[in-house]
Amino acid sequence: MNKIVDSALNKAPVQDLREWLDRVEKIGELVQVNKSVDRDEEMSAISYLMAKQNPSPAVLFDNIAGFEKSPIGARSLWNILGPSIKRIALTLEEPADTPTVELIRRCKEKLKQRIVPREVQAAQAPVFENSLLGSQIDLDLLPIPRHWPLDGGRYAGTGDIVITRDPDSGYINLGTYRMMQQGKAESGLYLSPGKDARLHITRAWQQGKSIEVAAAWGIDPLFMMVGSQTFPKNVSEYEFAGGIKGQPIPVVRGKTTDLLLPANAELVIEGVIHPNSVRSEGPFGEFPGYYGRPEAGCPLVNVTAVHYRSRPILTNALMADYPSCEQSGFFSVIRSAKIWDDLDKLGIPGIAGVYSHPAAAGGFGMTVISLEQRYAGHAAQALALAAQGPGGAYYTKWIIAVDEDIDPTDMDQVIWAMASRCNPTDDIDILRNTWSTWLDPTQNPPEKRPYGSKALINACKEHRHLPVFSKRTTLRKSIYDQVASRWQELGLPGQVPTVRAYEADNKVLYHEVGGFEPGKQPGEA
Repeated sequence: MNKIVDSALNKAPVQDLREWLDRVEKIGELVQVNKSVDRDEEMSAISYLMAKQNPSPAVLFDNIAGFEKSPIGARSLWNILGPSIKRIALTLEEPADTPTVELIRRCKEKLKQRIVPREVQAAQAPVFENSLLGSQIDLDLLPIPRHWPLDGGRYAGTGDIVITRDPDSGYINLGTYRMMQQGKAESGLYLSPGKDARLHITRAWQQGKSIEVAAAWGIDPLFMMVGSQTFPKNVSEYEFAGGIKGQPIPVVRGKTTDLLLPANAELVIEGVIHPNSVRSEGPFGEFPGYYGRPEAGCPLVNVTAVHYRSRPILTNALMADYPSCEQSGFFSVIRSAKIWDDLDKLGIPGIAGVYSHPAAAGGFGMTVISLEQRYAGHAAQALALAAQGPGGAYYTKWIIAVDEDIDPTDMDQVIWAMASRCNPTDDIDILRNTWSTWLDPTQNPPEKRPYGSKALINACKEHRHLPVFSKRTTLRKSIYDQVASRWQELGLPGQVPTVRAYEADNKVLYHEVGGFEPGKQPGEA
């Protein structure tokens, strides 16, 4: 067993945000700001700029202007995960130095494990340390921030999870949705078409019923990662989060709802959405790096309870261009793992790696699949399924297949493959009227949204001509090992770069294809 795996097994899973912050501080990726900072645009501006640093630390604001005397005493955490693979690895209960492709692979395997949550009594739930009920509720006591100059209001819990229950099956869903404060005890809830909470609310309203809702506005970042994904609509994200941690997630039943809340959260609200209760909200600076359009009406949550730990930490996720888009890094890793898992479940062999690039609209816009071609049409099949499977169907515009000698996380290699192995007239297909979002600024006039389109780009060597495809230039493995062993002796700087393909590998690949004579097609006698 290698050192990375050993160190992961020797550390108990993170139990809450505070423990997570302790681990982040130990790897030198936490900055605490004690000076007074304004909640309107100043905190988000600092987050935007800090994300562009390398390394890019999480930022905890301890002193928020105008809230020095608030009885809640909330603090704010920004750039929670940002572009940091180290913090994403810690969140997935892996060592901070885990390489990206290996991290995606491990995440994929963990998503195959599901552990049901463990319900605890109210007295055992840290989130119930303090509660505001009825007339005590006042969201103005919280430093809910304005992110961007043209935002339509202040947005709470952008680094949150929203909890709803399917009116028919009763399963509990965790999702990540924006919530604009609408009053002292009211909050809007923006939901894109096809998202689980929107389906739950619509179904309840069709039955003429109200629907209970809760939102955790201060959370272990793992919930943000898991809640951002598309899973089967009859399995709770609590189970997938438990699978990643390797133990049940502690949950507690709400005081004004029958929902199960994360017991170790920093701050949770409970509420109810009455039939057809809507209010206009937005715009909001969203994940593509543009303002989303104002909605004519979004479901309105009437807040029935606020629960919080002493000096709670609110988690805030800035949506922006890369690398300042909070969702980019973590979304890239877990979405890649989910798409890879979908391909595994569909029985697609030879997948060497999957990567949803974080710079592509918050990790949504592009998926790269690295695979060993084993049969005619293999790459085209993988492209189509990655484009329309549960993990990758929403929004993604560019799906690219490359051979297994290409690292899907290295865009220099991906672009080289596109330039040297893709013939645009033969190797690009378009899917139309696919699942997209109201937030896509390229689809105009806006009435055309939320339908989108996808380009499937086959940047693999042409399968029918593999035996005669021009041979790439690669190092001999023995020479690479020789140079690597002398790296320091030769006075060369930095670490020895990794190499994915060697001369010997090409020979093996040639024989695996069948060792055909030049000029003959695979399968010919």
